[in-house]
Amino acid sequence: MKKTAVALAALVVLSWGAGALLAQSPEDAKFKKYQDTFWDAYFKFYPTAGTLQGYAKYNDKLEDPSEGSLDKFNDALDALNKELVTKIDKSKLSAEAQTEHEMLLDFMDLEFLKLRNVIPWDYNPLLYNELFVQSLRGLLVKQGAAGVGPATARAKLIPGLVKRAKDNLKTPPQDYTQAALDQMPAILDFYRVEVPKLSGGAPALQAELVKAVAALEDYQRFLKGELLGRSTGNFRLGEYHLQTLRRVTQGNLPIIEDVVQRSLADFNNIRREMLLVCIPLYKLMYPDIDPEQLGRTKGEEATRNIIIQGVLDKIKGDHAAPEEYVNRIVAGAAGIKAFIERQKLLNLPEEALSIEPLPDYCADGSWTLLATPGAFESGGPYTLFVRPVPKAWSADEARSFMEEHNSYYVDFMTVQMVFPGTFVPTFFTRRDPSVVKRMAPNQALLKGWPIFIENILMEHGYGNYDLRMRINQLKLLLKTVIDFQMDINVHEGTWTRERVVEYMTVRGFMTAAEAERRWRQIVLNPGEGALAYIGYQEILDMEKDYRKLKGEAFNTGEFLQKLLSHGAIPLRALKTKIAQ
Repeated sequence: MKKTAVALAALVVLSWGAGALLAQSPEDAKFKKYQDTFWDAYFKFYPTAGTLQGYAKYNDKLEDPSEGSLDKFNDALDALNKELVTKIDKSKLSAEAQTEHEMLLDFMDLEFLKLRNVIPWDYNPLLYNELFVQSLRGLLVKQGAAGVGPATARAKLIPGLVKRAKDNLKTPPQDYTQAALDQMPAILDFYRVEVPKLSGGAPALQAELVKAVAALEDYQRFLKGELLGRSTGNFRLGEYHLQTLRRVTQGNLPIIEDVVQRSLADFNNIRREMLLVCIPLYKLMYPDIDPEQLGRTKGEEATRNIIIQGVLDKIKGDHAAPEEYVNRIVAGAAGIKAFIERQKLLNLPEEALSIEPLPDYCADGSWTLLATPGAFESGGPYTLFVRPVPKAWSADEARSFMEEHNSYYVDFMTVQMVFPGTFVPTFFTRRDPSVVKRMAPNQALLKGWPIFIENILMEHGYGNYDLRMRINQLKLLLKTVIDFQMDINVHEGTWTRERVVEYMTVRGFMTAAEAERRWRQIVLNPGEGALAYIGYQEILDMEKDYRKLKGEAFNTGEFLQKLLSHGAIPLRALKTKIAQ
């Protein structure tokens, strides 16, 4: 199996490389030179991102979000955008370069949206928190001893970045300020403990860390006092939510209404399927209750809720201890990988995926984080960070969370969020030598792919066709639908925390702790909740087209591999390739 995976990966790389050589037209060469200029300008403004992506030229610099710097970057980006449109003849580019051209335009449009409309530098203190950590951590983790010098230069600039954050942040949403404040103890520990360990206690860096810690302590006081007091901003993106989604998904979002209608139909269909799965279990678990009598007295909707919730209540107590949560996911990922290989469902990456606890200084609302080699790096480790159950949670909160992530649910959550998760499509996307495709992969495709995989695993007997596994797999699919709906209703509508939590617990059968967590994620990461469902629907459409194309020769494994072989390119381009 592994030899096949290596052969496939090599074939993909060779085909891309050969295609690039054959298609190296004068216009392609001009476009490649343009890209070099673009990325240099981009990472000059975002040096921390450059470090993480393996672009080392500005490793000793730090972001400068001053008004003058923002205006200068906006002007530079505007000039580059005009050059791309007027001086690069798209019609003369190779097919692959045309795709890159479209992706780069979407990438720039998203930057313009941030610079001119959303302006996260003015309202999101979490953005500064990320820079405080990753500006140093990225250097020291990726470069080791060689990163100490640039890290020292950056540490010297941290007090200036703190001052800029205090000047820029006006009236952020309270949730953002509180989340940033919650991170600060871990960030300070990172500077006091982890940076000295990573750097070997280099004296010059240590001297700058003392000043940086003093500035960060002052920033913590600023967050807790002055900024929290004036954090009255609106976290809803409003009209900019859909604009952001259009650029991130690179898909067919002008017909977002169609996706919304699909979600409404899926919501009802999945709940109906959950009921059918639960009825035989309910009769065994509650032999003294007649489901038909329930239907006559309670009505269809209430009866459905009672039966499904009744079954879930009986099995939710079977779960790992909170302190074993991450270990349980590691074990689940190993079992899932073995099952996929045994069933020969698809070729998996040869590279190992390391699963580790997510450090507290990264806990910004996301529960998992995939760290990959940079777009400018030839290789490197893949690490999936999973947030442990927070020690600060009460016993009731921890129990509620673990009841959600019970033994019949956690494996499918692992499929979606850990392995194969976004790791497998991301790995194959990185096989493409294109920097644009590595830097701006289609996030909807990456997040929708593992949703598509879940049902395939169930159909092939993962969990030995246990109905308790099936009900939780359906529950997770329902959660994907609800995440999409709530992301839209919260950021483009007026849904409140109370309404969202009630919807998720009553109609989505989530525990209170899970509903609260997902509310927080929707607020702090606008658009994220919608991506998986959008990508999943697009993949279903492509599968349907491919079935028509292949007829009786259709093979699920072949479709999955074909889907992966093109990388996470825009859905509009991928649909054409899949249908060929």
